Amino acid sequence: MKTYTLKKYHGLGNDYLVLDPAKNNIALQARNVELLCQRNFGVGADGILYGPLMEDGKINVQIYNPDGSQAEISGNGIRIFAKYLLDEGYVKDRKFDIYTSGVANEIEFLDPEGTNMKVNMGRASFKAAEIPATGLGEEIIDKAASFNGQDVKITCLTVGNPHCIIVSDNVTPQAVKQIGPYIENSDHFPNRINLALVKVDGRDHIRAEIYERGAGYTLASGTGSCAAAAACRRLGLVDSRVTVTSPGGDLLVELDDDYNITMTGTVCFIGSVTIAENFFA
Repeated sequence: MKTYTLKKYHGLGNDYLVLDPAKNNIALQARNVELLCQRNFGVGADGILYGPLMEDGKINVQIYNPDGSQAEISGNGIRIFAKYLLDEGYVKDRKFDIYTSGVANEIEFLDPEGTNMKVNMGRASFKAAEIPATGLGEEIIDKAASFNGQDVKITCLTVGNPHCIIVSDNVTPQAVKQIGPYIENSDHFPNRINLALVKVDGRDHIRAEIYERGAGYTLASGTGSCAAAAACRRLGLVDSRVTVTSPGGDLLVELDDDYNITMTGTVCFIGSVTIAENFFA
């Protein structure tokens, strides 16, 4: 019987399946992504990493949300894919680039096993046109808004994908799940948006609960943590080096004066998964 083999990893509880097209002859369709990510009827995951896809000598990966939509970037996903490339012998160097949506992300392994690494996440932008966001001004910094009858102050930005940040004392899974779907699907955000509720504990530490576009509540988000740190710095609440704590664990986010971001965090290999061919039937 024909089978497919995927590798499963997690970054701070944010779990992904790696589907390598060189080792699996399958057309990756939205329906297949949804099936694989289902936790009761499938394998269960917060997303699929499809690659490596080689283009002009560059290592590319496509990132899919559990609803089958494609994501521009994923901080935890990038780290997981880097670890997969090392595990499978695709890379040997301590530093190399992974391309997502045509953008290079520099990886630096901090240990020989590739379980801890630093990633250059690019530059954050607060311009509404680049997020994109409409009807809220050219920049959305500590802006009063209302979603499903709940009045909040939001700061929005893009770190390669769109994020809405709310600084609050009520940072719980219940709170982010309650408002997350309404912000994600608001008419203000044509491409939908990720949400982070953030509590500032000090100049170098914040806590975040995250609701991801196309995925829902997650234990951690790499880009969400980067966006949360950048928003808090723009609001004058933190310094340039910030530990972001989510239920899944900690990420270190560092920002320069132009909001160029690096993220440091860990990855864990879970195991190999063999899928029957008729699973997709």
